[in-house]
Amino acid sequence: MEHQLKVFNSLTRKKEDFIPINPPFAGMYVCGPTVYGDPHLGHARPAITFDIVYRYLLYLGYKVRYVRNITDVGHLENDADQGEDKIAQKARLEKLEPMEVAQFYTNRYHKYMDMLNVLNPSIEPHASGHILEQIEMVQKILDKGMAYESEGSVYFDVEKYNKSNNYGILSGRNVEEMIANTRELDGQSDKHNSFDFAIWKKASPSHIMRWNSPWSEGFPGWHLECSVMSAKYLGETFDIHGGGMDLLFPHHESEIAQSVAANGKQPVKYWLHNNMITINGQKMGKSLGNFITLEEFINGSHESLEQAYSPMTIRFFILQAHYRGTVDFSNSALQASGKAYERLMKAFARLEGIAVGESSNFDVAELEKDCHAAMDDDFNTPMVIARLFDAVKFINSVAEKQISMSIEQKTALQKIRKNFIDEILGIKQESQNETAGAGLDEELMKLIIELRLKMRQEKNFAMSDFIRDELKNTGIELKDTKEGTDWSKTN
Repeated sequence: MEHQLKVFNSLTRKKEDFIPINPPFAGMYVCGPTVYGDPHLGHARPAITFDIVYRYLLYLGYKVRYVRNITDVGHLENDADQGEDKIAQKARLEKLEPMEVAQFYTNRYHKYMDMLNVLNPSIEPHASGHILEQIEMVQKILDKGMAYESEGSVYFDVEKYNKSNNYGILSGRNVEEMIANTRELDGQSDKHNSFDFAIWKKASPSHIMRWNSPWSEGFPGWHLECSVMSAKYLGETFDIHGGGMDLLFPHHESEIAQSVAANGKQPVKYWLHNNMITINGQKMGKSLGNFITLEEFINGSHESLEQAYSPMTIRFFILQAHYRGTVDFSNSALQASGKAYERLMKAFARLEGIAVGESSNFDVAELEKDCHAAMDDDFNTPMVIARLFDAVKFINSVAEKQISMSIEQKTALQKIRKNFIDEILGIKQESQNETAGAGLDEELMKLIIELRLKMRQEKNFAMSDFIRDELKNTGIELKDTKEGTDWSKTN
């Protein structure tokens, strides 16, 4: 099957055909975490979003070099030019070495990415391991006349760059308006303009993380690390750069400017941005103090949570929305996702034991075609999930002996499970301890449900009701439907 993959390119603000260089190879860079605290739900969304992109490109047969960085130096609060590095600040408070803090939270990030079934990138470079390359790029930009030194720091000259380029090419910002609005601030700092950004910053006496450079003992700017590491591992121009929409400006805009100034060419063909996760319409994040860590989601310890949510429930919740749409957190939405996830996995698990017979009027080939078309249309995972639930209805109807299924239909559905559920969506089967916290594994619940069904078939309704009521007393609710009996935890 030929695929004409279209992606929404933030650079052109329209869907474009993704055409990798020949032979099929795709270079992808995604801004990874700043490792100074536990990962939260806002970290999970870009990780899962670009895991889907990575998985689908691999599925299509591309050779993908996926680079996801770790920010462990040079990242100031709110991207300010003054202040203390977040990791150094944490180290000072906890009386640890900065790299001790960085390693601890890098390990924590990896732990939760594994739980969410996020594939490891091809390369995971650390900013602290590329200081020399960052110094070289600063010097290169200075040599091109697009930066200036001031009091031991080096700043990118946005106004000068904009005379021959377009600083607002990604975000749509108008630099002339920025200049007009900030002229009165000139002379109040060591920068020519307030919107110029540091590509090397002189360290204050109290700043822990510092390196020698031709300009001062200091540290590189936050934007610089991504320009340097992406070019080092993917080349001066590569296919896809991803990240959260909150990074579009100033981070990604500044990445473009630095790369164009240093190398004379646009660094990225396709810019992809996932939207935010919100709580009551407000962005979830550490700076706003409204974030919930992944650990709190999984153990249910946060006061805003009505229960614990398994890693696959979280993954499924995120995949039910298109990556460019906003996702608003609520307990009801997560609970609905948990139930939908269980229903999907149970139906495809039932598929294995179904006896084949005559073919029914259900077009599995068309379903598979629709799933491919949805993924080819800017990675439309909600549409894929919707079509998979059409398969769920069919499987359950066959299992309840309402209709039959041919060997060809069963084989095709098994292929769909492997390709779309396991490989592309990355949804895996969890034990019932993980998904519902019921303290019973899948096989035991299956046995109890089958025993109760036998009681009902024998018209022993008293015993059937006794099993149902006793399970309810232990916090497990049975729900009888035309498609079979489902169970879930009620408290």
